Amino acid sequence: MRLQAVVGLFLCSTVLAIVEELDDTFKDTRVDDVWLVDFYAPWCGYCKKLEPVWYDVGAELKSSGSPVRVGKMDGTAYSGMSSEFGVRGYPTIKLLKGDLAYNYKGPRTKDDIVEFANRVAGPAVRALPSKQMFDHMMKRHDVLFVYFGGESPLKEKYIDMAAELIVYTYFFSASEDVLPESVTLPELPSVVVFKDGAYFTYDEYVDGGLSSWVNKERFQSYLQIDGFTLYELGETGTVYILYSTNLLTSTTLIQRVAKEYREHFNRDFQFGHMDGNDYINSLIMGEVSVPSIIILNTSNEQYFLPSEPVETLEQLVHFINSVLDGSAQAQGGDGMFQRVKRVAFDAKSTIMSVFRSSPVLGCFLFGLPLGVISLMCYGICTAESDDGQEDMELMKRDDEEEEDDEEDEPRQAPGELEGSICVKKKR
Repeated sequence: MRLQAVVGLFLCSTVLAIVEELDDTFKDTRVDDVWLVDFYAPWCGYCKKLEPVWYDVGAELKSSGSPVRVGKMDGTAYSGMSSEFGVRGYPTIKLLKGDLAYNYKGPRTKDDIVEFANRVAGPAVRALPSKQMFDHMMKRHDVLFVYFGGESPLKEKYIDMAAELIVYTYFFSASEDVLPESVTLPELPSVVVFKDGAYFTYDEYVDGGLSSWVNKERFQSYLQIDGFTLYELGETGTVYILYSTNLLTSTTLIQRVAKEYREHFNRDFQFGHMDGNDYINSLIMGEVSVPSIIILNTSNEQYFLPSEPVETLEQLVHFINSVLDGSAQAQGGDGMFQRVKRVAFDAKSTIMSVFRSSPVLGCFLFGLPLGVISLMCYGICTAESDDGQEDMELMKRDDEEEEDDEEDEPRQAPGELEGSICVKKKR
């Protein structure tokens, strides 16, 4: 028993060393280190689900020798600190480095959070000193941004942009010597993105701002799309997302358009596919068959469906152009009617999901309140009917008394008349 107690005490102290519980003194001590902090609320179910993952993150970073310290703070107990760091919901994960605070918005898994911490904790721009290092990074990353050249105003912009967008991807710098012979740059300095087996150079006059260009190009031309990816794409300013719900033919057509028509559609479109149709059904608040080809406008939540089956590349290109020129019929949107419809749809979906997952719980949550309301209505109605019956009985009783009075009055009237006459006769 003593051995078990000692082991338990040791494990507890180890856990505390891995993840530190923070308080209001954290504000004054944090600037000396890089911190990865989970702002949580004790009553939050998502926070409780994250807790074991968070301790795994702490153990992984500590065992790998990372300089990142891991902590957690009760945002309800230290609401002032939470407000200062811009916490608006729970759980919120932030990496704090100097005066900068970086929000984590990715999947809440150990590997993703650890990768985020290691990426953001390091320098915004990492150097690639050799061809071997360049080749290694090319194999490791699906999308690779590299600045080539010496000191320049473009490099300053690149460093500033990297400090802002390091939460999403890595940024590198190198000399032209590390490039393979197949890569030829039009000029130096240059910012180049390597992806999809090709490379594309940033052109300020054509592509606009460097940050917006990087934000767009940080995705592969063709993606497997899920709810998280849609959220990320919406934040980049991508207007249209064209994707299919799993059919080899339509998927192949979209891949061809993404590659062969990049110059025409890359500025406005992101291409990809999604497994199944559950998510898109909830998004459009309707039913779409599988497979389907859909274009979603992220700026106003409109969506477009082809008016006829798309079986050839030409038909798909025509469908995309019809959306761009406004001739395709838009559905959905973010108007008032759609918002009311969304509220009703979400309420219905919540109720149905509860009943599907746990019928007994559903009956308790929704049946009990309905039963109470029904009893209240019944009580009110029966009370009104009882009062009405009593009023009817009182009215009937009053009518009977009035009839009795009317019958008594004629009998007394002659007597009164005769009495008065008799008095007069005596006189």
